[in-house]
Amino acid sequence: MIAERVPAFLSSRPAAHVFFILLLAAALSPTLLVSIPAMADYPNHLARMFLLSRADGPNPSPFYQIVWALYPNLAMDLVVPFMARFMDVVTATKIFFLLSQLLVVTGAMALERAVKNRIAISGCVALMFLYSLPFAWGFVNFESGLGVALWALAGAIALNEYNWLIRITFHAVSTLVLFAAHFFALGIYGFAIGVHELWRAWSKQRPLNEAVSRLLLLGLPALAVMAAMVSTGGVIGGTGTYWFLQYKPLWPIRIMSGYSVVLSAMCVVGLIAGIYELAKHRLLRFSSSGAWLAAGFAGLYIAMPSKLFDTSFVDLRIIVAAALIMPAFVTVKLPDMRWRLAAAAGTAAITLANVGIVLSVWLSYRADYAAMIGSFDRIAKKSLVLIAHSGAADDPPLGELTEYPMYHAPVLAVHFADAFVPDLFNAPGKQPVMAKPAYRELDIPYGGPVPLAILKAIAEKQKLTNVPRYIRDWPDEYDYLYLLGPRIPNPLPQILEELQGQRRFVLYRIRK
Repeated sequence: MIAERVPAFLSSRPAAHVFFILLLAAALSPTLLVSIPAMADYPNHLARMFLLSRADGPNPSPFYQIVWALYPNLAMDLVVPFMARFMDVVTATKIFFLLSQLLVVTGAMALERAVKNRIAISGCVALMFLYSLPFAWGFVNFESGLGVALWALAGAIALNEYNWLIRITFHAVSTLVLFAAHFFALGIYGFAIGVHELWRAWSKQRPLNEAVSRLLLLGLPALAVMAAMVSTGGVIGGTGTYWFLQYKPLWPIRIMSGYSVVLSAMCVVGLIAGIYELAKHRLLRFSSSGAWLAAGFAGLYIAMPSKLFDTSFVDLRIIVAAALIMPAFVTVKLPDMRWRLAAAAGTAAITLANVGIVLSVWLSYRADYAAMIGSFDRIAKKSLVLIAHSGAADDPPLGELTEYPMYHAPVLAVHFADAFVPDLFNAPGKQPVMAKPAYRELDIPYGGPVPLAILKAIAEKQKLTNVPRYIRDWPDEYDYLYLLGPRIPNPLPQILEELQGQRRFVLYRIRK
């Protein structure tokens, strides 16, 4: 009797709900267990949140000022300082990140509900991609913006048959919110809405002029916001645009894990194998609009630069956005218990493997981050701090992020030691924090550790060309140096005095 009931329970809707809730709890466990997630950009974003949260208080930064303008990419910059009125900044930033993860998962599910009137596979797919490369890198504003875009897309599709005035009002509000949250998330939303509207016009055989007029009407809110931005002096970002075409074939294989190339490849192969089996047995079917979206995202990925307006890894973000949107337009039918168990096992294996490696990396950085924060007590207040790397300071191969989370940790000195650190993220048009005029020539909107070899050559008076202004006279202009990377003996004992040495960094005082 019991043996007969177990399969029935496993195939029931309550069992599916329990499975998903347990998998969701496991997927969120790294964020819940670690106070500062070990993601490459996260410490830098946290440093900015500290500056924004204390800007109106009695102790503002001596080196940075807050300049608000009408420009995008402000999701956490607007939300976290408000939350920090009721809690500490570290907790507020982590809660924002947790909410961003939940927005992504629930947004994917809401979209599937809007398209199919039920939820089947979208939540599980979202969990498998929750620590994909762009998210693991620490693109928190993008993650939260993409979550909002999924919800906005779900709302727009749910209102398809409503009065046109209701639809355009919802679309205008969604556009405004997404513009403030993240410009590229707005682009994803606009692209998906546009393709879906073209499919609707084609499927209902509407005249071409009607389809064009609808698309123009949908584009008006975005054009209006951008016109307002330009008129008030706001910008989207910089001018750097690069394609890096050699990586286009590699990123789809590398996308699913930010911390392991091997794990990512294994997950992608497993996912492709599962899709192939479903397709071979005719258990997977694209809707007509889904086929249009799949073709559109494929073309967009090929055409999109890797770096656009000084925003990096843009094409990677398209892969993740497509992975979260497409399940809503795909129907999967699992005919019996064998298929259901196989699908559940595959989903759990990919999700838990990613969670396992994320948790191991994040936990391994807890002591290092604590030591880094402790080292700020050795820095005199209102000092200038430079960050270098004992190696070449190159980007990790194919985005391997296990060592990168330390690259921006010293930037937290802008808060804990009231220091100036040139690597703080403060690109015009992206962040409302900028260096005060007296220190702007030493500032770089985006950057990472300087290779030690360059600093040594400058200190030894070697002739170099194209040396950036912010390090040209570094021994005279900076007070402290954080050296990251593999431990080496003091490279410049006549200039550098070691104050604290740890596994992943050494703090030096620069002798004057």
